[in-house]
Amino acid sequence: MKKKTIAQLTFIPLYTDHPKEKVQDLLEFVAQHDVEVDVNYLSTTIKGDTDVIFDLVREIYDEMAIEGQHFRFHVELLSPVDE
Repeated sequence: MKKKTIAQLTFIPLYTDHPKEKVQDLLEFVAQHDVEVDVNYLSTTIKGDTDVIFDLVREIYDEMAIEGQHFRFHVELLSPVDE
């Protein structure tokens, strides 16, 4: 039986007048990937194949860094679950 990886993401834009827009942009970026997305008040949970989750976390970090944003990006990995 294949396992899925679950990650809880919290993205906090720093030094911006429009933090909600930055978070919304990130959510739209995540939605373009092959993961299940559950948006909560303070964080977003994504669930998918392990390689996809880890690649997406790296992509998010790299994209925000390229754009020159200042941010905090918390990633919490939960135990794998059966598909």
